[in-house]
Amino acid sequence: MNDVPTGFEPLFRNSPYTDTIGPIYYRKDGSDLVLGIRALQKHANARGLVHGGLLMTIADIALGYAMAFREDPPASLITANISADFAGSAKVGDWIEVHVDVQKSGSRLAFANAYLIANDQRILRASGVYLRAGALGSSGPTAT
Repeated sequence: MNDVPTGFEPLFRNSPYTDTIGPIYYRKDGSDLVLGIRALQKHANARGLVHGGLLMTIADIALGYAMAFREDPPASLITANISADFAGSAKVGDWIEVHVDVQKSGSRLAFANAYLIANDQRILRASGVYLRAGALGSSGPTAT
């Protein structure tokens, strides 16, 4: 159950929070960043399905990272708004991938959509708006 599809590596950036929900993986797909996670028992709700909060968290991380790391140096982005539509579910053992479509990255705001896929089905679409907060590593906030 802990197998990871070919081409995925452990996520290059962690936090105390992502350590509790991970492991999270990534792969580069051209200039795009794809995140992945194997649904574990700790991700399940009382019905045995992956909790919607985990799906939203993975979407938020993927949206922020995909936009931030398209730039050199990476942009520091803070989530201003995120909304989601749940179109399906995942269960323990499923591999969940997050694909991001960046709509616009402006001087103050960045916009993107994320699509979470499990078992070749889209299970969630999330839209995010992110506020630029300066360069990563500065005294300001870091990317989500």
